[in-house]
Amino acid sequence: MYSIDHVVLAVADLDRAGERLHREHGLASVAGGTHPRWGTGNRIVPLGDSYIELIAVVDHEVGSSTSLGRTLLSSSADGRDQWFSICLSDTQLEATARRLGLHVEAGARRRPDGVELRWRGAGIEDEARDAWLPFFISWDVSADLHPGRTAIRHEVDVTGIASVEIAGDPARLREWLGPAGEGLPFDVSDGEPQIRTVDLLLGDGTTLRL
Repeated sequence: MYSIDHVVLAVADLDRAGERLHREHGLASVAGGTHPRWGTGNRIVPLGDSYIELIAVVDHEVGSSTSLGRTLLSSSADGRDQWFSICLSDTQLEATARRLGLHVEAGARRRPDGVELRWRGAGIEDEARDAWLPFFISWDVSADLHPGRTAIRHEVDVTGIASVEIAGDPARLREWLGPAGEGLPFDVSDGEPQIRTVDLLLGDGTTLRL
C-alpha cells in the first residue's frame, strides 16, 4: 500500500543545491518545474522508483502567502539545505485520507519540456499533519513519466532510497501510518521532530548518507 515516493529537501537556491549534491555526492539532477499555487519550483534527483525533490520558493510574493511557502522560506532562511518531508506513494489514497481526516487535492506541474505531470495528494498543506509526518501521493501519469524514471547519469551507482532516519514520537508515527506502514525503511527515535538523514542504496550494497 505504501512505498517511499520521494523525499523533499528544502533549499534556498535550486541550482546551487543541485550543484552541491553533484559536487559532494555525485548525484545529478534535472529541472523539475514550478508549482504556481505555492510559488515554488523544484529540481529532481531521479533514483528509479523514487527520487529526491529539491524545492524552493521561486515567487516570493505567492510563496509568502501560502502555508507551504512560508514554511519553506523559514526552513531555508539561513541559506542551508535541510530535509523537509517524506512523501509516500499510496495505492489507497482516498481511504488513507478518510482515516486521517485529510483532504485529497489534485496537483500538477509542467516540466521544462512542456509535459504536464498530474497527481492527487493528501496532507501536504493540511493542518492535521505534523510537518515531520509523511504526506501521501497517487500519480495520474504513466509509470514512465514518474519523476524517478527521468533519464540521467549519476557519478555513483545509486539504485534507490535505502532508509530514512526520523526523530519524533514513534507511537505517533505508527498511529499516522496504521498497519500499512509496517515494513517501511524508517529508523525512528525520540527527539525533536525532524528528518535527520536519508541513506541511498548503491549498486555494491553499501549506502550513501545524505
